[in-house]
Amino acid sequence: MSEIHLDAPASHIYFSQRLRLHYVDWGNNGAAPVVMVHGIQDHCRTWDAMARELTGDHHVVAPDLRGHGDSEWLRGSAYQYLDYVYDVHQLIVQANLAPVTLVGHSLGGAICALFAGVYPELVERLIVIEGIGLYVSDEIPDTPSGRIRNWISSTRGLAARIPRRYPDLEDAYKRMQEANPQLTEDQALHLTVHGSNQNEDGTYSWKFDNYTFNFTPSNLNHDETREVWRNITAPVLIINAEHGLEHRIGQNDTLKEFRDVRLEVVPDAEHWTYHDQPEIVVDLVRNFLDTSCV
Repeated sequence: MSEIHLDAPASHIYFSQRLRLHYVDWGNNGAAPVVMVHGIQDHCRTWDAMARELTGDHHVVAPDLRGHGDSEWLRGSAYQYLDYVYDVHQLIVQANLAPVTLVGHSLGGAICALFAGVYPELVERLIVIEGIGLYVSDEIPDTPSGRIRNWISSTRGLAARIPRRYPDLEDAYKRMQEANPQLTEDQALHLTVHGSNQNEDGTYSWKFDNYTFNFTPSNLNHDETREVWRNITAPVLIINAEHGLEHRIGQNDTLKEFRDVRLEVVPDAEHWTYHDQPEIVVDLVRNFLDTSCV
């Protein structure tokens, strides 16, 4: 297992719906703020390499979503998109970051797009990397009662799911490499170190809450989501991967819902696009930040 040495951001705590949530701040407070929101079962330190590229000209802040990283887990409630949007709003307001550039990956991209449509006056630019779009699944019933039954059944199943324990950090690191073979050794190690906790018995487990695998059946429907997107006034950059997931923002005739939008497809990349092709993604982001300010 190789060693890496990275300049570390400052860790901070804020509160949202009585939850103790964590974020990191890369400093440069006088510069234009950029908030970077990670994807499902990820964490705020996933952005470190890109944040260090941007922090010379920007004030970069990255939160751990509820149930992820070093943020508190929920008890007696479901993880849902709108609560994540609320948490991002709390961070931006409490830290006095508006107007802000939002950068989101996967679930974080969906959250940022919703936020930009609900609070267009707070968002200066929006960058969505492989953002979850109008998701369609044959496994989700069409009727409200069917969706509720499906959610209850899935949630009961998660109650029996025990977080996996790895004998040591080396084993967790190997699992990260196995699940994500496109990562370099340094990337895999960095994501493992910041994405795991040591248990009392000395083993290691991933930081995220297993209940984040399930969402409430009461999120916005497709028509409502499209309507929110149409409220976005900020310039939008959508970055998708050549070999990314299905149902991303920018696919399925969704591009037309954005007023001022540019779509870039990154070659030889999968869903974790900014890890697969970091130089390309950073160049796209920098160019967009520079040109959209003119």
